[in-house]
Amino acid sequence: MAINVAEITSVLKREIAGFEQKLQVSDVGTVIEVGDGIARIYGLGRAMAGELLEFENGSMGQVFNLEEDSIGAVIFGEYLGIKEGDQVKSTGRLLEVPVGEAVIGRVVNPLGMPLDGGPAIRSTETRKMDIVAPGIAERQPVHEPLQTGIKAIDSMIPIGRGQRELIIGDRKTGKTAIAIDTIIAQKGKGVKCFYIAIGQKESTVAGIVEILKANGAMDYTTVVIASASDPAPMQYIAPYAGCAMAEYFMWKGEHTLCVYDDLSKQAAAYRQLSLLLRRPPGREAFPGDVFYLHSRLLERAVKLSKEKGGGSLTALPIIETQDGDVSAYIPTNVISITDGQIYLEPELFFAGVRPAVNVGISVSRVGGNAQTKAMKKIAGSLRLDLAAYRELEAFAQLGTELDKATQSQLDRGSRLVELLKQPQYRPMMMEQEVMVIYAGTKGYADDIPINRVQEFQNEFLKYVDATAADFRKELAEKKELTEAMENRLKQVLADFKAKAWRK
Repeated sequence: MAINVAEITSVLKREIAGFEQKLQVSDVGTVIEVGDGIARIYGLGRAMAGELLEFENGSMGQVFNLEEDSIGAVIFGEYLGIKEGDQVKSTGRLLEVPVGEAVIGRVVNPLGMPLDGGPAIRSTETRKMDIVAPGIAERQPVHEPLQTGIKAIDSMIPIGRGQRELIIGDRKTGKTAIAIDTIIAQKGKGVKCFYIAIGQKESTVAGIVEILKANGAMDYTTVVIASASDPAPMQYIAPYAGCAMAEYFMWKGEHTLCVYDDLSKQAAAYRQLSLLLRRPPGREAFPGDVFYLHSRLLERAVKLSKEKGGGSLTALPIIETQDGDVSAYIPTNVISITDGQIYLEPELFFAGVRPAVNVGISVSRVGGNAQTKAMKKIAGSLRLDLAAYRELEAFAQLGTELDKATQSQLDRGSRLVELLKQPQYRPMMMEQEVMVIYAGTKGYADDIPINRVQEFQNEFLKYVDATAADFRKELAEKKELTEAMENRLKQVLADFKAKAWRK
């Protein structure tokens, strides 16, 4: 067999030219103490704060405390397989999460691993979980409405794209229901939604996922879960993971919505980690930087300037209060960070007023800037009418004789309260809300029996679709109520009461 020397020489030369000595140097430490989701590690002298660590069993961790001769780290995932004496490698990277279209429609954990039984997330891009929020120069004022589909909120406590609106109340007052309704209302509006469940029961989150699927909302929604059975480190990073996934789309000029349900449980998880790592406790045993925990998350909600693409990230953080105490540490912290709050009251909820929004305490600091012209025009008197009704209601309970004007104001108020009630998972379109609230504030429902007000609303909306669909379409497109359109609406209402309403 002839040996081709020239060919062998050329192959050898090519191999030698392509030879590259790859030397991988990594800092290695040793676990000296482990338990409850945290580890103390000796060595790793060059580790950075927040750096990602890799344990011998494949679990990942993050540097939390930098001490004189050791470091304190939190462990993500299974910490029971880690034991004293195990080796730990530093990675030189910060915590990242996969982002992109691959995560839309999926249920994942905070590290981007699927929990819905589907295939692995095939994403080529990642984003750092904890980043510095965009500065003032990169922002613009909030001016576009984010419709929640809930009459009471869109009319009196409007939310704009890029806003941070807190949903606060005791447990079982309908906080999650408002957030889920808002996600369902984004159907067809080009808003990517991220629902981050922190410390919830897995059965509860499974029910929410089913509701989103049934309403066609999972097509544009990602659910990030750190359930009650997950270790505290996973509950701590969950909101940052969801926010990073949303930011990917925001920087592409798209609109996103993040629901953090709820930040009280994240703060409790962070307190657990801090106390285990022997950080000094402060008020209510929370560490001194618990304010920064939430401010660095919620400051990432933004309406970007036109030069940066004009994308937005709207945040709806949820806080659970104990027995209505909004002056507790975490509630006051988050109230001071956000652009307003929707306060849900147990008394209203049990009285059948749902959503149980207390209009007196609830506020939106963006206000009319986040409303369409039509809604702004008709909602002005609504809050005043309801406030007057609440005062007169207390007065009327004394059983005194009421004059005609006072009685008519009470009648109007009670019907407005009835009109603002709304079934769960049934968000309304903006033009429907405008027509219904107009009918209520202009007195068209004053002579309707209270137990038939909801029936009056539903019949009226059906009548509009049947006889004045062109008017509804015009209102939806123009988003304002001109004088001519208002006259048309009056005519439609008069015709409905005269011809179609069965007294």
